[in-house]
Amino acid sequence: MARGINKVILVGNLGDDPETKYTQGGMAVTSASLATTSVRKDKDGNTQERTEWHRLKFFGKVAEIAGEYLRKGSQVYVEGSIRYDKFTGQDGQERYFTDIVVDQMQMLGGRGDGGGGGGGGMRQERGGGD
Repeated sequence: MARGINKVILVGNLGDDPETKYTQGGMAVTSASLATTSVRKDKDGNTQERTEWHRLKFFGKVAEIAGEYLRKGSQVYVEGSIRYDKFTGQDGQERYFTDIVVDQMQMLGGRGDGGGGGGGGMRQERGGGD
């Protein structure tokens, strides 16, 4: 039987500075939010924009690089997989969330604030987090 495919490719801008933490074993885990915006024309010819927000999780070496070099407004290309999870809050309510577990990242043409940047890329051979 063939294996399934769970692959996501996103290009967007970070909505905040990444936050890096370390596991007890010393592995870096970086979280960030990414905005992707699509533009279309409605039936009246007016331009309509729609922005989607994505929760990114980086692990290992790619997490260290993301935490060090990415900032709010940075434009980035990421590849990874979708991970759905749930937890029970202190109020007893179940909460659901969706993360993009990034295994490849390419920093693109600078930051939204006009800062320099660009060029570097990182490929994680094996996505982490399990």
